[in-house]
Amino acid sequence: MAVSFSTPKRISFFDLLLLTIFLGGAGYVVYRAVVFLDYPWSWESIPQFFFKRDPVSGSWSPNLLVQGFLTTIRLSVWGMLLGTLVGVAMGLARTSRSLFLNLLGQAYVGLIRNIPPLVLIFIFYFFIGDQLLPYFHLENIFASLPIPLQNLATFCLAPLHLMTPFLSGVLALALLEGAYITEIVRAGIESIDPGQWEAAASLGFSRRGQLCYVVLPQALPRVLLPLAGQFISTIKDSAIVSVVSIQELTFQGMEIMAATYLSLEIWITITLLYFVLTFTCSLLVQRLEFSLRRRWGVGVG
Repeated sequence: MAVSFSTPKRISFFDLLLLTIFLGGAGYVVYRAVVFLDYPWSWESIPQFFFKRDPVSGSWSPNLLVQGFLTTIRLSVWGMLLGTLVGVAMGLARTSRSLFLNLLGQAYVGLIRNIPPLVLIFIFYFFIGDQLLPYFHLENIFASLPIPLQNLATFCLAPLHLMTPFLSGVLALALLEGAYITEIVRAGIESIDPGQWEAAASLGFSRRGQLCYVVLPQALPRVLLPLAGQFISTIKDSAIVSVVSIQELTFQGMEIMAATYLSLEIWITITLLYFVLTFTCSLLVQRLEFSLRRRWGVGVG
């Protein structure tokens, strides 16, 4: 299949006019903020919240903002991984010939996508986190591990005393993102020409064989880009767990702001940190898209 290339873009007079209006508006906002905003800026206080130095050993360690930044990454990665497992399972159920599985997938998507995410977070925090997870004694299990494994669990997940709320937040994010991934997987499978199913059936493949060996390999490149975009959404959605005191970036920002009253400096810094994380992921998605289009052609997406 031939690869299509978009026509080169040209700068028109209308583009220059829009750029002038945009820059003029942005400049006016900055001017108003600098000249008329009665706010005691204190940017020199921000760097101390990135890293701290031990007065005894002299070593440097992450401070609140970096700790929150790393926790946001952990939440996003685990939420996306578990959400992908849930989404693939429910996506297969949505395309199954089984009436029960199809209705199960529809009920899951309809329920999760029509519940406010904040309500879902509270349900998982107060029910799953407070009522169910304590029965598993996760803190005791992790505490009984050798020190290297404890350090690995702390690095990959959370400190032992924060493990239960962290896992409840991850599970809530996984179910939330899984509903959207379900639709991505379903759309990818249903985008394959029905003739591919018929051709696989004529070769003697069972329904499972048709799906595993013929349909899914063709659907995979079509769902990779939406899944990558969903990961970026997961990073932004992770901020909602700050309402249940999970110490990710937004929560740490609120803690610093409450202690220092550096409202604008803190939120601008947090905005930039989120932007750096999501923009980096966006660049990786663009490279993935270019690679997929070169390998599979215009059928991707």
